[in-house]
Amino acid sequence: MDLQPCGCGQGRFPRASTVLTLPDGDLARRYTGACQGCGTAREFLFRLPAAPVGVQEGFRYGGPEPSRLIDAGEWLWVAGNHARGVPAGARTLPEADRRRCRARLTAAVAALDEVVKFVPPGGARVPFTAVWTALGRTVYQREPGRFRAGRLAAVRSAYVGALRRLD
Repeated sequence: MDLQPCGCGQGRFPRASTVLTLPDGDLARRYTGACQGCGTAREFLFRLPAAPVGVQEGFRYGGPEPSRLIDAGEWLWVAGNHARGVPAGARTLPEADRRRCRARLTAAVAALDEVVKFVPPGGARVPFTAVWTALGRTVYQREPGRFRAGRLAAVRSAYVGALRRLD
């Protein structure tokens, strides 16, 4: 929700949530609140999975399929945003700071995993059709090479290596 700013540009807003039944019988979660910048009412409605998502080892954002809420460009932006929060030489930081760096790198890896889900089977890159938001298109158009499967794998490997060095 924070990736979809209000018309005034403010991204975050205090929100309340409720679960409701959609007309087709599926469940959804509705988030509502007022923009802190201009007071405009904000609402987001997310369809819930029909079956519970299984528990896996480690942190992840979504199920096995590509997200229908956050596009590939937004996921790549999220990954980079988390990774930029880890300073060079992080392994020399005090334990509490290293713990925060580990959390950021773990989130960055999980976000990259979300980007990779948009690469078609046997494909070499995320197609431009996998970006549908202004932020996603901006990220993609700024440097389309970042969406190559090989480059995504290399960046993921670098993040995992940095994560291991923090242990």
